[in-house]
Formats: sequence, structure tokens, C-alpha cells
Amino acid sequence: MGVAGPLSLNTVTVKEKWGLAECIEGCARHGIAGISPWRDVLQAMGVEKAARAIRDAGLSVSGLCRGGMFPAADAAGRAAAIEDNRRAIAEAHALSAACLVMVCGGLPAGSKDLDGARHMVRDGLHAIMEEARAAGVTIALEPLHPMTCADRSVLSTLGQALDLCDELGAGSGVALDVYHVWWDPALRAGIERAGKRIAAFHVCDWLVPTTDTVFDRGLPGEGVIDIPGIRAMVEAGGYRGHTEVEILSRRWWAADPDEVLENIKRRHASDC
Repeated sequence: MGVAGPLSLNTVTVKEKWGLAECIEGCARHGIAGISPWRDVLQAMGVEKAARAIRDAGLSVSGLCRGGMFPAADAAGRAAAIEDNRRAIAEAHALSAACLVMVCGGLPAGSKDLDGARHMVRDGLHAIMEEARAAGVTIALEPLHPMTCADRSVLSTLGQALDLCDELGAGSGVALDVYHVWWDPALRAGIERAGKRIAAFHVCDWLVPTTDTVFDRGLPGEGVIDIPGIRAMVEAGGYRGHTEVEILSRRWWAADPDEVLENIKRRHASDC
């Protein structure tokens, strides 16, 4: 098996102790080639200032996290979500990001209408695609583990994401996060179907036991996911982008960020 693709740091991995400026400097100092900011730290630093600092550091932007969150209880909420996604497209364009990652949204408050929420996601994506194509921004749909269906994403499988991509057409793709898809018995077939529509590849690990299904991710190699095996499938389909480490973990958030980056580099070389 070959060497994993160039490493990228998703800023949420060290979010408790570093802002975006520190993440940019840390990546440059540790020889990490890419960065994927979350929009909160991007906006805190300022989009133009951040774009300039990222360029000056010689980093690539493997993705911007995140757009989506389309479902809402009323028309005004849905319209506000679409406008926010338009702002996210502009931010991704300013950063020359490889993609805008979409966490599509869960059920509106008080709702049990899963089909309705999925229609809201579909309608929201259609509303922004023309603008995304004009900006040259790839919309990367990220299927999330079914445990998040109620509150984070009604898009739960790679197959669902690809069905939407087929409908949306040019400028759409998928963000594949091993934490969310490793369990799927149709994963291999889905990756083969996706091919070069895989716009981002996110890695971390599923710990056993896990103390929190959202905030207890492990470093690659700490858990049960066959990350090299999934990467091999992704690369067989033509993916040549970054291996983006995205770890939501209270344990690692409490650690020294420089220690975290050193661990990531070591794991990238052996467990990705």
C-alpha cells in the first residue's frame, strides 16, 4: 500500500487552544501541507486576512467546513439557511478551497417528518448550485453516521449522497469521512460509484468503547477503522487530494496542540 496523500489539518482538531492564525503557523512549522478551516475561526480572523496568511504560509485549503443546515421550521428559516450557504460559497472561493463541505442538517425543532427534512435539503442544494458553479466551488456532500440523523444530517449514507450528486450535476461531489461511513456494508460499491467525485477524505478513528459518539474520536490507528483499506479504495477511484485529519475529541482538545500535530504526523505515516 502506498504512502497516504499530503496531510491536512482540520482546525476543529485543536479548536480549544488555537485560533486560525495559530493553526496556520502550526501547520507551516510542522510541515503539514494543508489546512481546512471551520467558518467560525475563519470569520473571527477575517476572510481576507486568513486567505493572505494561508497563501503566505504556502498551504493548500483542502476544504471549508461547513455549509448546509438547510431544514428549518418555516420558510424564513429556510431562506436564511440558503443565504448563509451563499456566504459560505464566497468564503470558499476567497480561500481557493478544494471544496465546501456540506453538513446538510437534521430534523427541524419539533418535527418528525424525515422525508420533509430531506426535501428541504434537496431544495436548498438546488438553490445554491448555480452560484457555486459560477464561483468554481465544489459542493461536497458529507454523509454522517445515522446516529446524527435527528440533529445534524438526514443524509446518512454515501449512496444517498451520490443520488443527490447525480441530480445536482456538475460542481457537486462528496466528502468522505471514515468515522461516518466505515460501518456501511455498501461502502466499497459506493466508493467505486463515486470515483473522482470524492472531493475530500477525512480521517480519525472509532474508539471501543467510545464515551461520546460525537466528541470522542481517536487518532488514526487508535480504534477499529481500517483507514488504509478505505484510503486504498478511494485512491483506486482516482482521488489524489489531501488526507485531512478531523478529530472532535475532548481528550485531544485538552492536549498541547503541538503534541497533537506531532501525533498526527506520526499516525499519518503509519496508520493512514
